[in-house]
Amino acid sequence: MQTCFSIRTGGQALYEFTEDVAAWVSGQGDGLLTLMIRHTSASLLIQENADRDVQRDLLAYFSRLVPPSDSPQMSYLRHVMEGPDDMPAHIKASVLPVSLSIPVAQGRMMLGTWQGIYLFEHRDAPHQRQVAAHFRPD
Repeated sequence: MQTCFSIRTGGQALYEFTEDVAAWVSGQGDGLLTLMIRHTSASLLIQENADRDVQRDLLAYFSRLVPPSDSPQMSYLRHVMEGPDDMPAHIKASVLPVSLSIPVAQGRMMLGTWQGIYLFEHRDAPHQRQVAAHFRPD
């Protein structure tokens, strides 16, 4: 069973889409769900979904860790033609997950109480992102 989730982003932030995935695997029994983002400038995360400050802090941390390419400490970058957020987005996506594997039991993802599935957008401009999903029953 396969599908693709389309997620509209509005700039750098974490976008939760747990409910969409949960609805898709609902009633499917036991198995393994694999998600993969089809882009090189965004990532996927399983992260806390109870306190919005967690997402804000993650965004702030990665913005400090990998600043825009027009920042003096990033002057070594060569790939700068697509804007100051582009190469930093690729760097972030290279160190963060671009795929996730989630066990499913009795049609429910085995996420923890405060866990959600997020698309982590690393670009400033809005994008229509695609996340490929594959469910393999046991």
